[in-house]
Amino acid sequence: MNLIHANAGVIPPVPTILDQNGHFDRNGMKILIDSLINKGVHGLFFLGTAGEFSQFSAKEREDIAEFCIDYTNGRLPVWIGTGSNNTPEAIRLTGHAAKSGATGVVVINPYYSKLSEETLFSHYASILEATEIPLMLYNFPALTGQDLSPAFVSRLAARYPNVVGIKETVDQLSHIRQMILQVKEINPAFSVFCGFDEYLLATLAAGGDGAIAASANFAPQLLLGVYNCFQNNNLVELLEHHRKVIEIPALYSLDEPFIPSIKEAIRMAGVPIPTFCLPPSNLWSAQKEQKLKEIFNRAGVPLAL
Repeated sequence: MNLIHANAGVIPPVPTILDQNGHFDRNGMKILIDSLINKGVHGLFFLGTAGEFSQFSAKEREDIAEFCIDYTNGRLPVWIGTGSNNTPEAIRLTGHAAKSGATGVVVINPYYSKLSEETLFSHYASILEATEIPLMLYNFPALTGQDLSPAFVSRLAARYPNVVGIKETVDQLSHIRQMILQVKEINPAFSVFCGFDEYLLATLAAGGDGAIAASANFAPQLLLGVYNCFQNNNLVELLEHHRKVIEIPALYSLDEPFIPSIKEAIRMAGVPIPTFCLPPSNLWSAQKEQKLKEIFNRAGVPLAL
């Protein structure tokens, strides 16, 4: 199977599991990886936003990536987040992921400093010209401060055949639709994933390819239900799953950043992982726990506690 042309489905952005001292917890990571594989997701994305990538040094990111690739051991496609504000560092991390055996890399655009379109294009071009590994773009303008427009992505995809997809973490269906229409016209194999859970159905209906969304970590059965029912034209069950999925986004507003909510949701769903997050994430509380239980109840997610 050519993974460049088979990039679709439900891919969790996997949290990085840490012990109470903030050190990488390999045993906890094994437990989560095995759980996700057993539940039938289509791939794994490490060191994205939920993976706290911005909190780690380049060496720590390489160590985490290498472990996750090795432990997954070809059981699923593995995508590694290698974005950085520093172009040479992004090239280094991408090269390391390629050498370590990743399926591909996911590269968010630089944040904090706004870049001209030419500067941004040059940043991605430098990465792409240094590697042949499949590269997925990561558009999260609410956090980076700069959008990757369909026109910009089309320009990159037209020039670089290893630009194979995008994670569209945008709260705008028209943006996702235009990304699908414009970029797939240039490369029909280009994959468009929504980053927000509740947009999976609309993304698929517009010709997109799936979701890279956090609920795939703690309620993969919901997103897989939407995806599989859509593929099988099972409208009744599709709508049942979708109505549950749209209850999930309330979880992400329990606190900011939302990473502790994701880890606690995984624990509450029955996967015994440590839930420590690196500061400045806030500590979990009984009040947030109760609200999370209420969201689980509305979404029909079984509580294991």
